[in-house]
Amino acid sequence: NVADNSSVNSLFEKVLTEYGCVDVLVNNAGILMDGTLVKMEEDQFDAVINVNLKGVYLCGRGAATIMKEQGSGVILNASSVVAHNGNYGQTNYVATKAGVIGMTKVWARELGKDGIRVNAIAPGFITTEMTAQMPEKIIKMMSEKVPVKRWGEPEDVANAYCFLASEEASYISGMVLN
Repeated sequence: NVADNSSVNSLFEKVLTEYGCVDVLVNNAGILMDGTLVKMEEDQFDAVINVNLKGVYLCGRGAATIMKEQGSGVILNASSVVAHNGNYGQTNYVATKAGVIGMTKVWARELGKDGIRVNAIAPGFITTEMTAQMPEKIIKMMSEKVPVKRWGEPEDVANAYCFLASEEASYISGMVLN
């Protein structure tokens, strides 16, 4: 549970016991609980904030503590293109993804001196279980807005994470890849 500090601490203890280090953290846990502003319940708002924003903070803090001792590491945060433009019915989700961008930029400044790079990826329309439930006409309409005229695949996002985690990206920090 990324929103629970003791759960996150336990995770990092297990990782250190098994592997002895933390080289890369991909903060990718996220949930949706959509609703327009006047219809969204407080528990919907809080649940998304807790997983999508507090979870990134807790996991980032846990990894950064270890990485500082190591003198190296990479933290990669999952944002979303909706952080830049908003999205109807997603007050909570958009707030978290915009917050992740802000934290990414702050952490890059704070942790760079310790050999830690921090970047974010802000995917657009990706074919996942979360997007599979959308109506076909919405999927088609959104595909027209994408420059390559198709939705991305999970592998497209994974390849971007792999690049940013690699030494080939050793001079990239504080950036958001849309």
